[in-house]
Amino acid sequence: MRNFESSRFGLYKDLLKSSKYFKLVCGAGNEDQNEVEYLSYIYTLAGCTGFDVSANPKIVKAAKSGINQAIKKAKDLKINIPFVPFVTVSVGMPGDHHVRKAFITNDCVSCNLCIPSCPTDAIPKNLTIIKDLCIGCGNCEAVCPPAANAIKYSHNAKELLSILPECINAGAESIELHAGVPDDDATIEEWKVVSKSVPNGMISMCLDRKHLSNEMLVDRIKIAHDIADDRLIIQADGIPMSGGTDDFNTTLQAVSIADFINKELKEKEKRLRNLPILISGGTNSFTGQLARQCDVKFNGITIGTHARKVISLYEMSPSVMNNEVLLEAVSKAKTLIKMNLYS
Repeated sequence: MRNFESSRFGLYKDLLKSSKYFKLVCGAGNEDQNEVEYLSYIYTLAGCTGFDVSANPKIVKAAKSGINQAIKKAKDLKINIPFVPFVTVSVGMPGDHHVRKAFITNDCVSCNLCIPSCPTDAIPKNLTIIKDLCIGCGNCEAVCPPAANAIKYSHNAKELLSILPECINAGAESIELHAGVPDDDATIEEWKVVSKSVPNGMISMCLDRKHLSNEMLVDRIKIAHDIADDRLIIQADGIPMSGGTDDFNTTLQAVSIADFINKELKEKEKRLRNLPILISGGTNSFTGQLARQCDVKFNGITIGTHARKVISLYEMSPSVMNNEVLLEAVSKAKTLIKMNLYS
C-alpha cells in the first residue's frame, strides 16, 4: 500500500480486482464544461466509479462539481454513493485520434454531410467547427466527398509538465496516456512524465491496433509496466470512438483486443498476471455480455459515445433538473452500468 492517499489507491485496486470499475468517458477533446458537469452528475448518481476528462483544470473542476452536486442530491433521493468516483485526465501523443481537433478548409463544397455525422454537434450550419465540442472522432472526414477532402486536423497539444500538476490540484487522481501511435521512444518519454506526475496513484495507457502490430502492442505494455509497476492499467481500445451503434458487432473488436492481451501477456508472463484491463473503443450495452460469453476476463469497462448518447435527451444544468426527469436519466445510466458489470 502506498503512503500518500493509500486508502484511495487501495480502493481503486479493489474495484479493478473485483471487475466492478465502470468509467464514463466525457471525451479527451471535450472541453464543454456544462456537458461534463451534467455527465458527471447523472453517472455519479447511477453508480459510476470513474470519469475520464480532458486535461484541462477547468474541465476537471466541472467534473468534480457534477460529482459533488450528485453526492449532495443523493441524500435527498436516498441513493447510496459509497465513495467519491475517480477523475482521470486524458493526454495524448501527436497523431492519436483522441486528442486531435478537426477543422474545415477552404476546399469545402458545402455539401453539409458532416453536420449530421458529428456525434457532439460540433459542426454548426456555418461549417466552422466548435473546438470545445470536437472530440476528433473522424466521422466528418469519413463522409466528406473525396474530391473536396476538406477535413484536416490539428493536434490538441498539452504541455504535460505544466498542465498535469494543475489538473491534479483541481481534483484529478489519475492520468491516462493515449498512445496508439508507432513512435516508441516519444511515447515512453511521455509515459515517464505521466508516471512522475502521479507517483502514488493509478496511471493508464490506452492502446489500439490501428498503428500498432500485435508484437508492438505487447512490447509497449511490457515497457509501460517496467516504469509503472502495479500502478499500470491498460485500456484496450477496440475501435476508438466507434460506439455509436448498440449491437454485438460494434463492440466485437473491443472484446477482441482484451482477449489478445489476456492470452499473449497475462497468461504467459507471471509478472503481468494481475495487470488490470479496461475494455474500450466501440463499447456499448452489449460489451460486458459478449466478454462473458467469450470468457474474456476484464477489470472494468469504459464507455464514451454510447454512454453519452443514452442520456443526451435529458441534458440540462443539474440545478434546474426536476426529480422526475433526473430519475429517468439516472435509471438509463444505471441500466447501462448494470448490463456491463453484472451478468
